[in-house]
Amino acid sequence: MMNKITGLTFSFLLLFSIFFSADLIAQNQEQNIDTDNPRRTLFGYFDLRERETFIQVTNVERVARIYHVQIFNVGQDCNENNFFDDFTPNDTHIYNLRDILTNDGDPSGVVLPEDAYGIIVISAVVSEGGNYQAGARTMGNLRILDEAGYEYRTNLVAIRGNAEDPGISDATITFNYNMEAGVNLSDIVGITVATVITGGEARVDSVGDYWLADVDIYNNNEVPFSCRNVIFACMDQDNPRLEELLSEVGDASVASFEYGINEVLPHSRGSELLCPNNIVGEGFVNLNFLEENLQRFIMYIGLNNGNGRGTMDSYWLENGTIPSN
Repeated sequence: MMNKITGLTFSFLLLFSIFFSADLIAQNQEQNIDTDNPRRTLFGYFDLRERETFIQVTNVERVARIYHVQIFNVGQDCNENNFFDDFTPNDTHIYNLRDILTNDGDPSGVVLPEDAYGIIVISAVVSEGGNYQAGARTMGNLRILDEAGYEYRTNLVAIRGNAEDPGISDATITFNYNMEAGVNLSDIVGITVATVITGGEARVDSVGDYWLADVDIYNNNEVPFSCRNVIFACMDQDNPRLEELLSEVGDASVASFEYGINEVLPHSRGSELLCPNNIVGEGFVNLNFLEENLQRFIMYIGLNNGNGRGTMDSYWLENGTIPSN
């Protein structure tokens, strides 16, 4: 286990690696939102499996705000832990997921297992158990440090607040990748969110909320390689509800919170691959939407060389009928 790291600060600016990147191409009928644009609700992920995670949050308002922090642990059937926290005007706080303290420095009441990983959602609310704050804006970023020496940094995805609308439709996510600077590992993370209801509460279920996609890989000559259908859901391969979800969906043989790309860029923690038996080392991954029953889908895409270099990007889909804040 890594030693606890305290007192770290980092910039809101997204740091791009000069060595390699995972650029994203969106083909979607819904409206997308810049991650630098403050919103009511932030979505991110954390990982404590031989890693440390730090989540920085800033209240960009000139008035005090109360934040509802929800943490969903994949390894415990997406079990939720939550607490409320007070932020003064223009206040910034960094949550160390290994030792979660409130903005005042007090214990939050949430203690995660040493190998926990999953989803973190941060929403601005009027009071504990109350409604969203009108016009509330917040922004933040994440930093994940691996004991191997590399790290991931990117903005938290900040998207619209409360609504219970239909789902995403007619969507395709495409991202490119390569093996420059010795890149040989990947982390493709999918956050599935059914809804964020009034009161600043996100609902995430390991079986009820999923995103089904048909995966293809294209090499640099645009030659396609057919892969398989995969399900993104808040679960791992040891989840006792895995067979239930696979039976319910019926069009895929695998479901997971995270994936590796293929045989030459496997997952950093040994999870399933988007495209088994594929060895294309540079090209594009195409995830074609097939079926969902959720309101939002957030994807984090990380590449690393297992040593001192890593990079991360994000992409998200949401229902375009939700009124803008």
